[in-house]
Amino acid sequence: MGGMKMNNSDILFLYDAKLTNPNGDIDEENRPRMDYERSLNLVSDVRLKRYIRDYLEQLGNEIFVGKVDGETVNATERIKRLFEKKYNGKVNLNKLSKEEQNWMLDQFIDVRMFGATMPIKSEDKGSSMTFTGPIQFNWGYSLNKVTLVESASITSHFGSDDKNEGGNIGKDYRVYYSFLAFHGVISGHRAAHTRLTEEDVRLFDQAVVKAIPLSATRSKVGQYPRLYMRVEYHSPEFIAGDLRDLVRLEETEGLRSISEVSLHVDALVNKLLEVNGEIARIHYWQDSNLVLNYEGQKGLLADLLPSELADKLVPVL
Repeated sequence: MGGMKMNNSDILFLYDAKLTNPNGDIDEENRPRMDYERSLNLVSDVRLKRYIRDYLEQLGNEIFVGKVDGETVNATERIKRLFEKKYNGKVNLNKLSKEEQNWMLDQFIDVRMFGATMPIKSEDKGSSMTFTGPIQFNWGYSLNKVTLVESASITSHFGSDDKNEGGNIGKDYRVYYSFLAFHGVISGHRAAHTRLTEEDVRLFDQAVVKAIPLSATRSKVGQYPRLYMRVEYHSPEFIAGDLRDLVRLEETEGLRSISEVSLHVDALVNKLLEVNGEIARIHYWQDSNLVLNYEGQKGLLADLLPSELADKLVPVL
C-alpha cells in the first residue's frame, strides 16, 4: 500500500434525525447542540467521524482512535501494541524510520483518512508526528428550524450506591425533526502524505451512507442518510466550495418527517454545470424517500440532472 496521486473532491452529505438526539452537548446536560439564535441543530465533525470509525472497525480495520481489544488505552500504548504485532516490541518509538512510519500508516485507516497527532518521533523530527487528514468535515447544521422535545426524566433501576435505592435520574433531550447537512473535502495533496488510497476513498463513500443507521443506540435511533454526493475533480488544485449553500428546503418550519421535505437543488445543479469542465465523476447515493426539486420538476437526482452531469454519476452502493 502507498499514497498515490489523487484529486480533490467536494462532499455533500444530508441525513435526518427524528425524535432522537443527533449530538448531545455534555456541558448542557447532553441537550442536542443548538444555535439558539437561529433555531438550528448542530452536529460536530467529531461525531460524524466517530460513526465512520465505528463502521470501519466493524469491518475489521485497525483504528487508531478507538479501543484495543475492548480496552481504552492512551495513544502511546496504542502505537506500542501495534508495533508489537510485527516487530515484537523491538521498535524505538522515539526514532521511527520512514519504512516504519509508512507501515504504521498502512495499518490505521482512520489516520489515512482523518489524520492524527501521535506521541512518537521520526529519525528526522524531534517532536510528536502530526498527520493532517486529507478528508475533513466542518460542523453540520440543520437546513430547517428545529425545536426540542420537552425533556422527560429517565430513571435507572440501579442505584449508584447503597443509599440510592430509587436509582439514578437523568434527562432525555431530543429533537422533533432535524434535516442535517455536512460539507467536506478530500485534499489530493494531503492524501499522499497519509498514504490514502482510492480503495480507502471507496470504502469511505460506503461508510458515510451505512454508518449512522448501523450505529443506532437508544438516543441515536431514528437517523437515516438521505443524500450523499462526492464531486471528484480532475485536479488536486480545484475546490468549488461549500455545497450546502446551494441547496434549500421548500419549507423550513414545522417539519416532522421526511415525507414533508422537498429539497430545491437548482443552485447546486447550476454550479455543477458552471464547473463541469473540472468534474471527473459524481459519486452519489440517494434515498428514494427524499424528493428533489429542480426547475419545477420533482424526482431523484439521476432523473433530474442534465445529461452532461448525469453521464458522470457513479453509484457508491
